This record gives sequence, structure tokens and C-alpha cells, in this order.
Amino acid sequence: MKSTQTTSRKQQHIDLTLKNDVSFRAKSTGFERLEFQHNALPEINFSEVDTTAVFLGKKMQLPFIISSMTGGYRDAVRINRLLAEVCDKKNIALGVGSQRQAMENTTYLRSFSVVREVAKKIPVFGNLGAAEVAALRDVSSVQKLVDLIEADGFAVHLNPLQELLQPEGNTNFRGVLHGIETLVASLPVPVIVKEIGAGLSADVAQRLLNAGVQMIDVAGAGGTSWAGVELLRRKTIGNKKSLKLDEHAMLTRTFWDWGIPTANAVREIGALKHEYPSLHVIASGGMGSGLDAAKAFALGADYAAVARPILKVIESGGVNAAVQFLSVWEMELKGAMFLTGSRTINELQTKQLVENA
Repeated sequence: MKSTQTTSRKQQHIDLTLKNDVSFRAKSTGFERLEFQHNALPEINFSEVDTTAVFLGKKMQLPFIISSMTGGYRDAVRINRLLAEVCDKKNIALGVGSQRQAMENTTYLRSFSVVREVAKKIPVFGNLGAAEVAALRDVSSVQKLVDLIEADGFAVHLNPLQELLQPEGNTNFRGVLHGIETLVASLPVPVIVKEIGAGLSADVAQRLLNAGVQMIDVAGAGGTSWAGVELLRRKTIGNKKSLKLDEHAMLTRTFWDWGIPTANAVREIGALKHEYPSLHVIASGGMGSGLDAAKAFALGADYAAVARPILKVIESGGVNAAVQFLSVWEMELKGAMFLTGSRTINELQTKQLVENA
């Protein structure tokens, strides 16, 4: 029964995010309030702009990641194959969705392993939820998930808001930090810790760094609202009697816009690099363009990640449309670098942003 619930929930999440407006309503990422100072004398050629980056030990053409989205049900094989094709063509990284279902049974293992059938050389990372990590007895089950996709890294997603609002959510979060610390010490690949759309604070990042984590994905507010997704899912899975606004549905509406805006989270956590130079920051959560990515880098991020927008493009236009989407982001990023006199991402990270009027 548990595995069946996990499988159906994963498919419902994808369907709802593709067919409905589940964006934040009263809160933005914050990037629209920031701008670069134009440099009319950049003293570089546009052809010199270098966007390459190293992620999980592998060189990428762009500092972009397609964030963890799905896996664990029949159609996820198709979706993850397409996502892997896009990443392979653009030489960027890919995260698979939560592998919880793969821990429960073997029915849909290929929905995860298909990414390596398609993309042999790109950085790929696995993924498991915080509540499952808190309940781990040992790391052998997680090692199997790493092996399943020949992962270069493994992500733990922190989603207390989503678990609070899911009808079948698991809110047992005591012991998550200890579980993460165990994974860091025991897994042969780096551990990434990420939120899923409500953001990470500097305080949480500090605790993760003290536990040995060196890669943090802020996954801030301003993109997909998982409170919104869960409100719509409650209506989808309920019968007519349960469609009334019970206390749980009211709670979901209350928290639709809960979270730390992405720009704020990147700025706060990026500032910790002065004390922790080995820290790498991933900016995600409503990233809307290559210019947003450039702003995130100036705030302290090392990589920018996107999820729902790329999936929507794939579903409407296929792999070629998604590759074109990312090529536009690439040109926007390169444009921002040229116009600030930044030859590399490292140089872009030294540029100042100002609040626009």
C-alpha cells in the first residue's frame, strides 16, 4: 500500500505542476529588484566569455542543473529519459526525483536508471527525503540508490512544509541532521542538501556545514509553491464530501506563500563562504532566465538550477525546444557577463548588485 501511495503521489505532483498555475502568489524570488551596474568599457571580447564550471568532479559547459523532479512511476521513464537527453546535449547536470519508491520495491527502478542509459558523462545525483533519512538504520539502502544511477552525488531534500500539508505526509523530522551527518561520513559521493521551494536560512546552512555538508541548494520561494500543489492535490484525490475546506485545506491556503525568497537565501548563504571556502551554493526556486542566474552568481551562488519550466517546455515542444530554452539562458548569462566585464563565473561573482528604483 505504501509503495502504491508513493507512486500515485509522484504522478499527481507532475500532472498538477504541468496543468495548473502553482506559482507563489504574493511573493517573488527577489531577483527583479536587483540589477547590475552597466560596464560600457568591459575590456573583454564577447568570444572570451567562459561559462564552464565543475560540478561533482565533472566539467560542464554551463553552470546549470536540471533539478530533481520525478521518478518511481511508469511515465517517469519517459520523462527522465527526455531530461537526460537535454542535459547530455547541453552538457549540464541532472538530479533525479526522490528515490523513496525505489527503496520500497523494484517495480520502477528503470524510471531512475534510464538517465544513465542516455547520459553517460554528465553529473547525475540521487535524491531522498529528510524523513526517510532520519529513519535510516544504516547507509546500505542509500548506497543502492547511488549505485542504481551511478550517481556522482546524492541529495537530501528538506521539505517540512510539504510534509506538513500532505494528507499522508511524514512530519517526523527529529534526527534528520544526524542522518545527514552519517551520509556525509559514509557515502563515497558528496552529499547535497536542498529545500524544495521554501528556502534555506543561514542558520540552517550553518548547521549543515557543521555536519560536513559542502554543497547546499537554497531552493527558495518565488517559483513553484508546494503548498499550492498540495491544495490542488487534496481536491483531486478527495471525494465530494472531502472537498469542503476542512482545517487541513485551510492550513494549506494559509501557507501558499510561505518561505524565504530565493535571492535572500542565496545572499545569506553565499556570505558564509568567507568562513567556509569549500561551500558551494546552488541557486534554485523560480529562476526565470540566464540573467536571474547571473544575479544569483553575483550574490554568491556557484550554480543555477531549474525544474518545472524546463519540464513544461519538454512536454510542449520536446527535447529540441528544451535545448533551445537553455541556449537562450546561456546567451542571457553570457550577455550579463560581457556587460559587466566578467570573463569567467568567478569574476562575475565579484560584481555588485544594486537595488533598482
